[in-house]
Amino acid sequence: MSARVTGGVRPAVVVALVRASILTAFQYRASFVAEMVVGALSALGMAAPLFLVYARVPQVQGWTLDQALLVTGFFLLYNAFVAGVVEPNLGAVVDGVRTGALDYFLIRPVDAQLLVSFRRVAPAALWELVGGVVILAVALGRLPTPTWAQVGLAAGLFFAGLGATYGLWLAVTCLSFWFVRVDNLRFLLGAITDAGRWPVSVYGRALRLVLTTVIPVGLVSSYPAMALLGRIDAGLVVGAVAAAVGSLVFSRLVLVRALRNYSSASS
Repeated sequence: MSARVTGGVRPAVVVALVRASILTAFQYRASFVAEMVVGALSALGMAAPLFLVYARVPQVQGWTLDQALLVTGFFLLYNAFVAGVVEPNLGAVVDGVRTGALDYFLIRPVDAQLLVSFRRVAPAALWELVGGVVILAVALGRLPTPTWAQVGLAAGLFFAGLGATYGLWLAVTCLSFWFVRVDNLRFLLGAITDAGRWPVSVYGRALRLVLTTVIPVGLVSSYPAMALLGRIDAGLVVGAVAAAVGSLVFSRLVLVRALRNYSSASS
């Protein structure tokens, strides 16, 4: 089976795929409402442990409650992206490889990576998106106002972190083309990335290295917060950008190789 893998991202295609997915979700209203309730409870659960910890101590490794809330806010935005876009789509790839359903998408005249990455959207993740924005707004309202340069740097680091973590998820998913069953590895990845809700400085040196290089969730939560607080240096910024570019390029190469060696399960 030959799959179409072309260069370039077409925003119109992505918008069309997301719109179709949202309209499909609205067709099942009871399920949609239930998912939204679960999403709201999940967003609350993300922030609750932080308040429990800071009710007993004023600082944790130099981070006050409001400063740590910045990390939680960015992590919620990241989690909304993973739960709303990455996991529904890349999880379907694993099932598609096993059942042969992936064939119907690979023969379409659209870049394969776009199609497998943005076919579905889980509306329940909207609450985590809203929760992240609210927490960031509350925390920033209680902290010294960052400069526009700091805001721009934080946004850039956040999207660099999204790119790095998306590349990791895609590369892990591509293992299903060879090993088929990678569900446990995906669940493990999700459990490890949950550590990103806390500032990376609260962990030991070895774990900090893992969370900023191997599984770079720290780039998408702690680094943007550090930028807003004026705590980040040029070396960390360069490292974050390099990690994002390297992760995206590597995952693209893995996907191309996987598709070239893919033989349909339905054939």
